[in-house]
Amino acid sequence: MEVKKTFAEINEKIRKGTAVVVTAEEVIEIVKQEGTKKAAKKIDVVTTGTFGIMCSSGAFLNFGHTKPKMKMSKVWLNDVSAYAGIAAVDAYIGATEVVEGDPLNIKHPGEFRYGGGHVIEDLVAGREVKFRATAYGTDCYPRTKFEKTITLNDLRDAFMFSPRNTYQNYNIGANTTDKTIYTYMGILQPNLGNITYSSAGQLSPLLNDPYFRTIGIGTRIFFGGGIGYVAWNGTQHDYDCERNAKGIPTGGAGTLSLVGDLKQMTPEYLRGASITGYGCSLCTGVGIPIPILDEEMLEFTAVSDADIEGYIIDYGTKYPAAEPGNLGKVTYAELKSGEVTVMGKKVPTAPLSSYPKAKKIANTLKEWIEAGKFELGEPTQLLPSPRNKE
Repeated sequence: MEVKKTFAEINEKIRKGTAVVVTAEEVIEIVKQEGTKKAAKKIDVVTTGTFGIMCSSGAFLNFGHTKPKMKMSKVWLNDVSAYAGIAAVDAYIGATEVVEGDPLNIKHPGEFRYGGGHVIEDLVAGREVKFRATAYGTDCYPRTKFEKTITLNDLRDAFMFSPRNTYQNYNIGANTTDKTIYTYMGILQPNLGNITYSSAGQLSPLLNDPYFRTIGIGTRIFFGGGIGYVAWNGTQHDYDCERNAKGIPTGGAGTLSLVGDLKQMTPEYLRGASITGYGCSLCTGVGIPIPILDEEMLEFTAVSDADIEGYIIDYGTKYPAAEPGNLGKVTYAELKSGEVTVMGKKVPTAPLSSYPKAKKIANTLKEWIEAGKFELGEPTQLLPSPRNKE
């Protein structure tokens, strides 16, 4: 008999404490040993995780009204500018905004010391942040200057809203030029001196649901150490992409827009990042539970690093010129071995994302579900996908 389950049925099992939950790493071996049909009947949820640099991240902050009132037009937190063109006391702090005074010439291998991602980390860690604002003054908002040391608890509202997180797959970075280059993929040594990549591979959320059959608007997730939600497809979401025989995209493809309460989150899963010669960002932890609705979903979650492929992109020539072309395709199993062969040369590889942290996120989410603390959020609308076309 064909296996068929619903979100409601799985949530009922979670409430009763009878749901069978495994991580996206554990399910690979279970399917090998028991087969797809038997495993799909037994397993209810597969948890995923990823932790890495996610530049398109940020937070909406509400500072509360001052006395007298003020319509804040310029805002800084620890000398990092936040966008205040929203309302009187609202602002959006972007993860990649750089503190005033940091080197702005990216051709210089400068050490970008502090940015928006660090401000977000400081806030969730409970550290004091210097807040200042200016305004032009109006009859109803007469104040023109304000300055105060604040913590997260002083904010009326604070929530993460990231327009593009958890890329489904991503480029693999290399450099064929004769000079060292400084990129968001890290430092790339000349003459194919190293290769970097940024994905949790077999644990990565969107690689375990490649056609977005279960992930959509309203999906409940692990976000930054707290509970968040998928708000929309992320910017640059691309479902009309090259896929391998297992339906897995070989490039960036899908993305998610995520939202969550900053006051629930922890600095363990939101860490400011300084990228030498490039700028600042935020390392973000995300985990998504995948309900096993049928055998096909079980097969998707059983994807292994050997099944996931990506293209090596030359960041020294092709990428900055926005030209097509690549140096070949490799699997994540090859990348994680520590060495791949490119153009006849053995090149060392290194990850920019943390697999141990991704594994911890998947296990934490598993524990939450098993304890009945986390139920699945059924999407109110699925995201654009070859399977979900209108």
